[in-house]
Amino acid sequence: MNAETWTALSGGVVGVVSAGVTAWGARSARRTKRQESRDDFLAITTQQGNAIERLEARVQRQETEAEKQRQRIGDQDEAIGWLLYRVRSLVSHIKKAGMEPPAAEPMSEQAARYIRNIDA
Repeated sequence: MNAETWTALSGGVVGVVSAGVTAWGARSARRTKRQESRDDFLAITTQQGNAIERLEARVQRQETEAEKQRQRIGDQDEAIGWLLYRVRSLVSHIKKAGMEPPAAEPMSEQAARYIRNIDA
């Protein structure tokens, strides 16, 4: 055999070996169904974890806002109580002076649910 034949033969062998290595690499790079399922499970649990964290943060914000609203309503309730006391004491003072207080303006139904039995 001459040098050209050896070169051609070695090039062919290198080509066949390269094709075999490429095929083996491609086969080993494929993922099994179990690997895909595991990765899908991990991705889903990660997404669920993130969604739960977002929901927890939202619930915390809502609880904080609800507490602020409860405090505001409590303060408003106290203010309304003070105003009722003040109106009653003024009406009492006016009546003791022998005068009649002015007639009250009509009250809305919404206000009437919270303010009852006013002497004015």
